[in-house]
Amino acid sequence: MKYWLSFSLLLFVAVFSDVGAQPYLPQSDDEIVEVLPARGESWLEIRYLRKQVAAQPNSLEPTLALVRRYIELGRAESDPRYFGYAEAALAPWLTLAQPSAEVLTLRATLFQSRHEFSAALDYLNRALARQPRLAQAWLTRAAILEVQGQHAAALNSCLPLLKLTEPLIGQVCVNSTLSVSGQLNAAYRQLAQAMQASENVALQDKQWALTTLAEMAERMGNTDAAQYYYQQALEVKRRNGYLLATYADYLLDKKRYTDVVALLGNDTRADGLLLRLTIAEQALLLPTASAHVDALTARFAASRMRGDTSHQGDEARFLLHVLKQPEPALALAQANWAVQREPRDARILLEAAVASGKTQLQLQPLLTFLAQSKLQDARLQVLLAQINGGRA
Repeated sequence: MKYWLSFSLLLFVAVFSDVGAQPYLPQSDDEIVEVLPARGESWLEIRYLRKQVAAQPNSLEPTLALVRRYIELGRAESDPRYFGYAEAALAPWLTLAQPSAEVLTLRATLFQSRHEFSAALDYLNRALARQPRLAQAWLTRAAILEVQGQHAAALNSCLPLLKLTEPLIGQVCVNSTLSVSGQLNAAYRQLAQAMQASENVALQDKQWALTTLAEMAERMGNTDAAQYYYQQALEVKRRNGYLLATYADYLLDKKRYTDVVALLGNDTRADGLLLRLTIAEQALLLPTASAHVDALTARFAASRMRGDTSHQGDEARFLLHVLKQPEPALALAQANWAVQREPRDARILLEAAVASGKTQLQLQPLLTFLAQSKLQDARLQVLLAQINGGRA
């Protein structure tokens, strides 16, 4: 089976897919509200796939191909409307008495994009009960469980991939999980060796592995290695919003604000990317910062009006680092931590706690998780040392 949706892509869908917008009511059914920014060959491919679906309405394969491509474009363009198109195309096949395992897995991915993790896991369990050797279902399940901080369960979902997929795919999944559960150094070495031994690797898999290595190096405090792997990943000519966001975070930590503006200056559709750009613009006192602050304020307000809580981590970061409001930032970071428990989620919670003057006792759930998971991250250690005046 062709591997089509990488672990890093899945994480991007969970973390960086939202694009805020003010509600608008068209005056008629014929009015074109906006043309989606599909690019050249991609749009031609979408047109072709749509025609295939129309010509074969009773065949599942054309629909699966179309839905997968929509999801890939939604990630690449940072535009959640593609996920809406995917959902609409998939809907008829979900009404069957026995939807296929592939259909259930795609539905799970769309639930995941809205951070409806329980529903996503339910669909994945149904898919795997029907087709236990479905690699994509195992990979999606591993991604969700790692985001939730359920590392043992995530690892158990990665292990089947060692037999079901290309070697590098299984190695990235396994070592990504090991790296956040007390085995960072060993996971880093193992993945670097697997990367070197891999031949004829698909571009998306190569970029995924390089990005994962860069993130591991950052957590180890090896910023030179992180820069190397990020640069290698960026040289893979394949747009990847997750990579842009994580590399922008690296640059922000290094106070390379001009580089962030150069990297993200044209990427203002995704809230997560616009946030990182705005932080850099503020640091450089650029005149564009003010308009971007207003845009993010409106976008986060619109998300709350929709009842969308999937970007609380980014909003907490916006409140803390852009608006300088530590108490509201802490409240959002705590709400985000209840859903997502990745290193970035721990970091914004600790940053907000330090800025708010909170003590160890008030952060006990986070501190307990860090102790139990044995999460290693040099950046977190700096923050932990500031809790209670260096007695963390």
